[in-house]
Amino acid sequence: MTIFQTVIGLEVHAQLLTRSKMFCGCATTFGAAPNTQTCPVCQGMPGVLPVVNRRAIEFAVRTALAFDCRINAACRFARKHYYYPDMPKNFQISQYEEPLAEEGHLDIELADGTPRTIGIQRLHLEEDVGKLVHEGTLETAQASLVDFNRAGMPLMETVSKPDIRSPEEASAYLRAFRAVLVYLGVCDGNMEEGSLRCDANVSIRPRGTAELGTKVEIKNLNSFRNVQRALEYEVKRQADALSRGERIVQETRLWDADRGHTRSMRSKEYAHDYRYFPEPDLTPLALDARWIDEIRASLPELPRARRRRFVSQYQLPAYDADQLTQSRALAEYFEAAVTAGASPKATANWTMSELLREIAADDEDAIRRSPVSPANLAGLLRLMDEGTISGKIAKDVFGKMVQTGDTAQAIVEREGLTQVADAGAIRAIVDDVIARNPKAVADFKNGNAKAAGALVGQVMKATQGKANPALANQLVQEKLTKM
Repeated sequence: MTIFQTVIGLEVHAQLLTRSKMFCGCATTFGAAPNTQTCPVCQGMPGVLPVVNRRAIEFAVRTALAFDCRINAACRFARKHYYYPDMPKNFQISQYEEPLAEEGHLDIELADGTPRTIGIQRLHLEEDVGKLVHEGTLETAQASLVDFNRAGMPLMETVSKPDIRSPEEASAYLRAFRAVLVYLGVCDGNMEEGSLRCDANVSIRPRGTAELGTKVEIKNLNSFRNVQRALEYEVKRQADALSRGERIVQETRLWDADRGHTRSMRSKEYAHDYRYFPEPDLTPLALDARWIDEIRASLPELPRARRRRFVSQYQLPAYDADQLTQSRALAEYFEAAVTAGASPKATANWTMSELLREIAADDEDAIRRSPVSPANLAGLLRLMDEGTISGKIAKDVFGKMVQTGDTAQAIVEREGLTQVADAGAIRAIVDDVIARNPKAVADFKNGNAKAAGALVGQVMKATQGKANPALANQLVQEKLTKM
């Protein structure tokens, strides 16, 4: 039986966070009414001239530097010709032979901690096309409507080398790729809204051979999970076909997430099919070396470096560091709370559990606008460390902090939640609890150590969680031992 090796390359399209489109001044706001953010330039009217968005060039350079790409001092745009209803000009302004950057890499780690380096072949800029809205499903629609709001949006396409060897690696690469873009502030990474899109090229070959197999492109991959699911299906489909003696056809296939399979969309085009030629309405770009150096100096600490620093500086487990660095806002929230005096490990635990229960980890704006500021979280954790409130009370207080925006200290004082640490008062409650639970006492005497925990729970319940847990446990143990 032939054992196959998987070969995958990803093409990632990222919509850049500019306020205007790639070649005109139209707004890029998501969710506007159809065809309200258009002009003669992005509608492809005769006689109009495009003007390059400098901010989009800057964002592309930032990304290229983060991926350690070689930035070409001179690059130029080209016309890519094809015909589709959502492209008003019948050509797309893109880059072909002279892209902005080439030959970079992205270092990733797999779920088991295995490091991998994935090569990046090229990074270039282009404009997006419009959006077709079908009346019903694609197969049954009687008509399709076109929204040109998206036409002309600035897109950055990054093409990996065929270095990815499994669907799991592809998912890990895309996650790491997205994290870098979000850290750089060049893309919001929202796959549901289409601001980050991925096409996958996949082939298989007999293990041990160097020649690449026939490549199939998969489109409509709008989530990390779908990238992995689609590639798993396609690898199996190709392996089954070759095992039956069939030939793999170079084509573009569409991923159907509902049915869990890929289906043929069209035969795969080659570069010459697009009739590329230099864009005559735009002069070549000459990137100033000093400008590139300025952009390089402004780069933030990237996820992988920050993850390693969190482990070494704060002695966090690798898992905690990985979770906290998934977004730049979350990592900054954690560090701000630690700077305000909170324990790194306690801050990590509360950030990953309580904070992320209220706010999605990838919602950068929501994290920055959190009603519980990093300083206020640090204040809550200090009250726990000082023994002013118990862990159970602290969780209740955190919920009230989310609702009101008040500090933990204010809520504790207002609602009388200070922890009871008076041994005499707790001892009286312990005596009462033990007197009312003879079965638990008997179980303890018969060797059931968990019975003591049940009695401590009754003490905490009787004090509405205000008793010092450690003191309550100590007094219960002392009483049971004497008995």
